[in-house]
This record gives sequence, C-alpha cells and structure tokens, in this order.
Amino acid sequence: MGFGFLFLFAGGLSFLFWYISTRQVPAVLPINPAYRRLLQQHSVYYQQLTPYNQKRFEKRVQQFIQLKRFVPRNMPKVTDEMKVLIAASAVQLTFGLPNVFLLHFHTIVIYPDSYYSTISKRYHKGEVNPAFGIIVLSWKDFVEGLASPDDSLNLGLHEMAHALRLENVVRNDEHNFLKPHILQQWEEESQLERAKLRSGESHFFRQYAASDDEEFFAIAVENFFERPKQFWEELPHLYQTLSLLLNQDPLLLKIE
Repeated sequence: MGFGFLFLFAGGLSFLFWYISTRQVPAVLPINPAYRRLLQQHSVYYQQLTPYNQKRFEKRVQQFIQLKRFVPRNMPKVTDEMKVLIAASAVQLTFGLPNVFLLHFHTIVIYPDSYYSTISKRYHKGEVNPAFGIIVLSWKDFVEGLASPDDSLNLGLHEMAHALRLENVVRNDEHNFLKPHILQQWEEESQLERAKLRSGESHFFRQYAASDDEEFFAIAVENFFERPKQFWEELPHLYQTLSLLLNQDPLLLKIE
C-alpha cells in the first residue's frame, strides 16, 4: 500500500542492537489546553477513554511532544495540530505499556504529501529509519488515516507499529518491554496467517500483510484499533495475543 519501511543500519546490525540511548525522560509540563482541545476534537481513541484514562493519555501526549524534535520538510512549520495528533498515534499504541515513548526515535520529519526517497528510489507515505532515529510521515496521508477511523488504513498507527517493534530491540532504557513469551506466541501465530495470505486464501487482512513480519504486525495494529470487533470475530486467537502483547483491548476502552 505504499508504506515505506526503511532499514539503514550504520555500521551494520550491531548499531541497532548495541545502541545505548542517553536521552532521559524530562519532567512533564502541565498539559497545554490547546492540546487537550485537539484531542477532544480529533482523537476517537481518546474520546472513548474514561476521564481518569483521558488524563493519563494527555500526560503521555505532552511528554511525547517534549521528547521529540518535529522537523518540517517542504512546508513552513509544524503546527500544534500535527504534533498532538502524531503524538496521539504513538500514545494510543503504547498506552498499555509502562513509560514507552519510543525514545530511540528522537526526530519526526513531516512532509505535506508523499515524498520521493533517494535511497529507495520511489515515493513514500511514511517510513521508519532506525539508523538515524527518525520517523517520516506524509501529513496528507496521516490525516486521511484519521478521517476514516474504521477502514484499517492508518498511516500513523502503521509507522508507529514499525517503530515499536524496533524500539523493543534497541538497547536503551525501553529495551525488551514486549513480553518475550507473548512475542514468541505472536510470531508463531502470525507466520501461520502470513502463509494463508501467500497461498491466496481469503483473509481478513489486506494482501500487503504477507510482505514480511514487520508489515504483518503493522497491518494487524491498524485492524486492532480500527476494526477490533471484526478482528476478534475473524481471528480471535491472533486478536487475543495482540491484546496481551500491547496490554490493552480496544473493545474495553471504557472500562478502567
């Protein structure tokens, strides 16, 4: 579907596995009232949370924004709306995990539309670059993903899912936060589902999920949050495993 996932390992794979982060989580400022209004207007996930969890979500969004450098490309500036909604995508994915802010990815680059990569020689809507700690997003495609919250096409969640899997293996303060035995269970179940996709069998996920393990996980995340009921009905075991892995269940958001 045009989602980029770019691995550029400086100095080889050892860079990824032995990188030591010196970034510290700063003291969290009070939530910017403008940020809260943007969440109330645009985040379907936030809207479904209990008041207590909305406060927790706001705090994490504020903290995520403080930790990241947002860089505009081919556009004059990064707006508060861009920062808040991108942060909300990351926080939505990590909300069940303790203090995971994707610290390795310190910079978020935003283009107004799809952009041409001189590395891959093709156009991208988004990509994750672990070698340089960068997440790149097309704002147009990001917003389109939010505009249809039940079509399982969400660029923000898709790219944050890629970043999450990479963050889990980068040796920093957030290393190994996904429980290994559940991750192993996920990998075993996802291999079976990918085989079905490759064989041409009708499947709940779109065909692009068969590309590799990373794309399968990212597309599963999109479906988990945007079509949870259908996902649970079609693939209950896979849904349950992903719920355990992320330590949350979108079908139970209103339950504290």
